[in-house]
Amino acid sequence: MNLKKLGMMALSALTAVTLLVPGTVSADAVEGETVVTLGKDLTINQQDAILNEMQVNRDDVTIIYVTNEEEHQYLGKYMSAATIGRRALSSAKITLTESGKGISVKTNKITTITDSMYANAAITAGIKDADIYVTAPTNVSGTAALTGIIKAFETATGQKIDENKKQVANEEIVRTSELAQQIGDPNKAVQFINRVKEEVAKEKPETPEEYKDIIINISNEFNINLNEQTVNQLVQFSQNFSSLNIDWDELKSQFETLRGDIANILNNETTRGILDTILEWLGDLFRAIGDFFTSSSSRQQ
Repeated sequence: MNLKKLGMMALSALTAVTLLVPGTVSADAVEGETVVTLGKDLTINQQDAILNEMQVNRDDVTIIYVTNEEEHQYLGKYMSAATIGRRALSSAKITLTESGKGISVKTNKITTITDSMYANAAITAGIKDADIYVTAPTNVSGTAALTGIIKAFETATGQKIDENKKQVANEEIVRTSELAQQIGDPNKAVQFINRVKEEVAKEKPETPEEYKDIIINISNEFNINLNEQTVNQLVQFSQNFSSLNIDWDELKSQFETLRGDIANILNNETTRGILDTILEWLGDLFRAIGDFFTSSSSRQQ
């Protein structure tokens, strides 16, 4: 190994370390802006109870409605019509925060989708710097609530989210919840999906076989046994995610600004793996440099 090659490796190492520093995220939105989405099929009494639970008054916030047709629009490709149901009941409140503050999620009466699942999918959709609250009049799975979260964010910011991102984010919610049920660990399911997204963004696979290899390798890393149907569904999701051409470093910066318990689930597990990999590589680099100079010194004696 010559000095020129070592110099290039050292430069690459410094670049890699620089990528670990969170970037500044701008937002063209008004801090404190609050939008509430209510399920269109809620009764007036249920609406009032939810608004009271959210601690908001009708006259003080923007209220929009999510229909069952919208839920089917974004979930129909990934779930049966019977599972989605015929009534839109889940509701959400989103409050914009200052730029760079990140996402916080809290839920009530949501039985299947966890706070970290909402945060993960919201970041995929392009949501940033917001406090999110999801609830329903009775216990519901919460799968359809992401539609309301996205709709509320669009209304609060005045910015339209790309339809493809909406579809992939909703697919992510479904696949993550299915994986969580299969392995019995929601947090591990979220971490698994994030690792898949990370590797897809870094490796840029081109064929279904290459996507499948990534998923199988990560399942081995997590000690998870996946059936063929799940693998095929994750391959399709990975391809759809890859088509968004999302910058992983930008996505990672959103994980680093997460708040509350979800930060421990998403941020630590996601970024720590990247940090450990780079530090391991730096250790190998410096050992190679040391070996080079030791070898050169030996030849000169």
